Amino acid sequence: MPWLLSSQLDRVSSCPSQRQCERTAFSFYCAVREQLAVWLLEDMRSMEVFCWEDGHPRPFLPSEALLYALVHDHRDYARYLLDRYSVSALRVPRCTFCCRSGAPHLKVAVRYDRVSILSTMVETLKDCSSWSERREMLDACGSCSHVADSGKTAVEVAVELSRPDCLLLLLVHGAQPEGLETALQTLMSCSASQRRHAQRCLDLLLLFLPKPPRLQHLQEEPLRWQSLLGNEVFSWLCGLGPPPLLLQALRCLAQFGPDQLSTLPDFLQLHIHHST
Repeated sequence: MPWLLSSQLDRVSSCPSQRQCERTAFSFYCAVREQLAVWLLEDMRSMEVFCWEDGHPRPFLPSEALLYALVHDHRDYARYLLDRYSVSALRVPRCTFCCRSGAPHLKVAVRYDRVSILSTMVETLKDCSSWSERREMLDACGSCSHVADSGKTAVEVAVELSRPDCLLLLLVHGAQPEGLETALQTLMSCSASQRRHAQRCLDLLLLFLPKPPRLQHLQEEPLRWQSLLGNEVFSWLCGLGPPPLLLQALRCLAQFGPDQLSTLPDFLQLHIHHST
């Protein structure tokens, strides 16, 4: 067992203690961080890595290994886990503190901006047994307060952090376009260097919203919002006018072939503000 410290070898048994579980889990964490070979990581996970739960050791699950792969951007290992275990690699056991469960993988991928792994994950969700199950996983907000981004969907995290590439992947695979107010506030408060990403996140939400929004409160600061959004988008969001022609055209394209949006040439990509 080359991944264990020499001081650990004498203490590993068929029924490890809580301390031993913590040590093997940390050894596995380090191995993933060092981008070790997939076959070695799987040998570790399946034979010698344990978690301590409810007073007993249990095997380290593929879904937990996937979280490590996400954090350390181990793309080969993430791809293996998703190919081998499919949707089950995106499920995690209940929290031992509050007995709730949730699937944080999509949100972790967004927070760490793991676009490549996120793409593989949303493709894997096509293997769900039903559309409702797939939608539930895409829009999971995780009610457990012991995990990061509790109460938020992956889309909301993408909007909050201005991750347009992650947001587009989620939306084209059926996630709910939530977080419009957050997108507007982020656009207003962000620095000049972040504005391009924040603007694109807002454009994507507007593109995928099933119904045109009505945000009359924007009229409280009309000059400021007009300068940020442009006259046509501002009027549309306030319910004073129709959506811009470019937005209408792209909404039709998204409805009939959303996967084609990312392949559009640059001059047809979402730049609603600049087109007004």
